[in-house]
Amino acid sequence: MNLSAPFHLVRLMRVGFALAREGALSLIDASFLPPAGRALIKVARLIERRDAGGAGLVAAFMRLGPSYVKFGQFLATRPDLVGMNVARELSALQDRMPPFPRDQALKTIEASFARPWTELFSEIGEPVAAASIAQVHQARTAGVESESVALKVLRPGVRGRFRADLDAMAFSARLIERWAPASRRLRLVDVVATLARSVEVEMDLRLEAAALSELGENARDDRQFRVPAVDWTRTERDVLTIEWIDGISLSDPAAIEKAGHDPIALARTVIQTFLNHALRDGFFHADMHQGNLFVDREGGLVAVDCGIMGRLGLKERRFLAEILFGFITRDYVRVAQVHFDAGYVPSHHSVGDFAQAIRAIGEPIHDKRADEISMASLLTLLFEITALFDMRTRTELVMLQKTMVVVEGVARSLDPHLDMWRTAEPVVRSWIERNLGPIGLIEQAARGAKEAGSAFGVLPSLARRAETVADALHEGARNGFRLSPESLAAIGQAEGRGNRWLAIGVWAIVVLLAIIAFRT
Repeated sequence: MNLSAPFHLVRLMRVGFALAREGALSLIDASFLPPAGRALIKVARLIERRDAGGAGLVAAFMRLGPSYVKFGQFLATRPDLVGMNVARELSALQDRMPPFPRDQALKTIEASFARPWTELFSEIGEPVAAASIAQVHQARTAGVESESVALKVLRPGVRGRFRADLDAMAFSARLIERWAPASRRLRLVDVVATLARSVEVEMDLRLEAAALSELGENARDDRQFRVPAVDWTRTERDVLTIEWIDGISLSDPAAIEKAGHDPIALARTVIQTFLNHALRDGFFHADMHQGNLFVDREGGLVAVDCGIMGRLGLKERRFLAEILFGFITRDYVRVAQVHFDAGYVPSHHSVGDFAQAIRAIGEPIHDKRADEISMASLLTLLFEITALFDMRTRTELVMLQKTMVVVEGVARSLDPHLDMWRTAEPVVRSWIERNLGPIGLIEQAARGAKEAGSAFGVLPSLARRAETVADALHEGARNGFRLSPESLAAIGQAEGRGNRWLAIGVWAIVVLLAIIAFRT
């Protein structure tokens, strides 16, 4: 046990208290727990608020603060971890936090640029939107060519708060994997690490500016999609300045129709834009909910808030394209084979059996409108099958899975009768023809030849290193391996720390027993 463990335990106790107080423990099916677990849940529910009404995860996470709001949103996209009932409740969790005072935002701006804010902006309004990591103000730039801009400012003290909470989450994930080996298939430690990396990137607004710039370059030829331009002279780690967008949020379908825009065409644009960015570019907006999407005066789609982005390598893009195309063409054997080729399903399973299982997912959704498909039932079946075939959670695909669910929800809010498969087919087919057809095979061969040439160039160096390692191993096997004095001292210190914590634990138990004996 390390020195931070007691602090993590205290934080986890606070989390447990909030969950119990808000009635969230009512979501747990205690019949699957051992007797001690059932008794613990029963005791914990004694502190539940009378007006909680059960299923209070949203209220509990809001009470715990920004880190847990972000974590709750993340879990909403992972029903394989928390189950469909919990994921369905968490989907209502919005990243809307109380704003912090404008004066604090001005102090952050001045500290970031080391000069008065009036040298950069002629005016800065009150916050117009506040989330867990930052909030947005409408402002005007200073100077002759004054422009209206969106000014995003990081919350004061947010880095320390997130770091402490994420460390506690990682600690609990390690405990779960240690004491419940069956949970290791879900790779909870890796999932928390993925969330931590995402949040770390999101808290450096220069990286968000870079993401906006890259996404804008990738989409420069897209007729129906764009992102705001970045004002680099007024952007730092804690402050981001971008073009102000005058548009209608996709969360307001009535206003969209009133302005004369076609919601059905917009729904198609949302789906095809996401797939184009994921497949064509391997770089996509991973937080495409309605609040981050606007329609401009010309009817084009504008995306903001690029704090969370996803990347896919060629292997992952090929996997995604072939899976989608296999479902579209109902070639379930090909879908199954792709899973095996990518190493996502262990080789001891049968391709035919896996294809049969995938058919059980694909057939019920073909020739049906989107509003006739139960996504809850579909996801439940999918996760049952992945567990049956020992599929491990792919952390590099977490962002993709999350975004696909969100994007489909946005599109269906605009067009409830959207046919997801027919909308996706042109994009997927085009990518496959371009990348897996003759031209793609030639380019792949060229890349392979280039990589082989590079590898050939470093062979002499690798051979020398291998010879050195072999000589060292031979010497060690003959004379024994020696530990340096520093290594021996470190081992002794580690053992000493373990013994100290064991002693502290024993004395804590003794004290507790003495208190119980005294009270009786």
